[in-house]
Amino acid sequence: MNDQCRGIVFHGIGEPERSLERGEDRYWISADRFYRCLDAVLSLPDPSSVYISFDDGNASDHDLALPALVERGLTADFFVLTGRIDQPGSLASDQIDALHRAGMGVGSHGMHHLNWREIAPDTLRTELEGSRAALERICGATIDRASVPFGRFNRQVVAAARAAGYRRLATNEGGSFQRGAFMAPRTNMRADMTEQDYVDLIRGDERFLRKVRRLIGRVRRRFV
Repeated sequence: MNDQCRGIVFHGIGEPERSLERGEDRYWISADRFYRCLDAVLSLPDPSSVYISFDDGNASDHDLALPALVERGLTADFFVLTGRIDQPGSLASDQIDALHRAGMGVGSHGMHHLNWREIAPDTLRTELEGSRAALERICGATIDRASVPFGRFNRQVVAAARAAGYRRLATNEGGSFQRGAFMAPRTNMRADMTEQDYVDLIRGDERFLRKVRRLIGRVRRRFV
């Protein structure tokens, strides 16, 4: 088993059941395309070399992703925005519990989808600790992983997550990481990517990964 993992992150699958934030539609993909992504992971010699995760806590996590993962014997981490729990189009409390009982990881994406780089330290602590407490009440288990909203973080965000007791912090800058590492970089699976892009990413094609890193770098220099 390879000690290196490549992280991928999905957001929404199929048709959204809630109003989307500006630009969020680029991260929603069709159910058929999602299933083919999972099949590409399953075709690898070591499927566990791909770290599968989901951000935002959309209802499609439970309705579409969970049965597809269970059918293929795959697991994933689901990072939930706790401020949206039980709202239309988002995960309900019993669905989060179902993810946990099915052997999936459940983690925090914060409470209100804020940019953690820009909020006050006290607000960041509330986002990290309040969301974890809500998820622990639902799952009846320790929640020790979080993902960064919008992929935007700095040293202060990393330090706050560590201080809050998290043992994994998932980000969106692409690349690979050691199993068990605190920082888990991932690549967004977007609607504007081709199916070959998905396959290349999942298989770890270096030419494609370099292209993704260049794109992320351009976006970061412009917006972050």
